[in-house]
Amino acid sequence: MDVEQVAERLGTTVRFPRRLIEERRIEYVKVGRHVRIRESVVEAYMAANTVQPRRSSTALRAVA
Repeated sequence: MDVEQVAERLGTTVRFPRRLIEERRIEYVKVGRHVRIRESVVEAYMAANTVQPRRSSTALRAVA
């Protein structure tokens, strides 16, 4: 995937995946001056940064 496709998949502007690349927070392949990111890497990044919702306080009171 190119940077534009990654941005679209993440729902961000192209600036965000470019920053991930610059900070080496995501694995990428450089082909000449082009940067490519495997779809599996994007999926792994999303899975690693997914935050699960907390149980609501009302649900906690119902259990106790």
